[in-house]
Amino acid sequence: KVKDSMRVLLPVLLNKSHESYDKIRAILLYIFSTNGTTQENLEKLIQNVQIESDSDMIRNWKYLDVPVISTFAAQQHKYPRRDRSSEETFQLSRWTPVIKDVMEDAIENKLDSKDWPYCSRCPPTWNGSGAV
Repeated sequence: KVKDSMRVLLPVLLNKSHESYDKIRAILLYIFSTNGTTQENLEKLIQNVQIESDSDMIRNWKYLDVPVISTFAAQQHKYPRRDRSSEETFQLSRWTPVIKDVMEDAIENKLDSKDWPYCSRCPPTWNGSGAV
């Protein structure tokens, strides 16, 4: 896995021997791999690579529901966490994964039907005795 994709990407983009379409493909791969980028970062990439005339090729991916520009709200969408401050914890485990909250809510039939449309409704034979 590439840890710093921008460090790998910049030499390719600044290389004058590559065509502009190849640079656009590289920028799109970067956007796809990071699930979007900021508006400022995209503008800097387009200006530094000098593909202003072809920048619509990148921006038009939003019409195909590709998150070209990631918004602050999309990055902050999190599952509501339970308060676990009163629980006993082990010395080495200070963090509780989100999946534990999700599974406990599924057992208690408290999942939001908007976020979990296929998991939020119990079958009619549900007797409330716990997970099956």
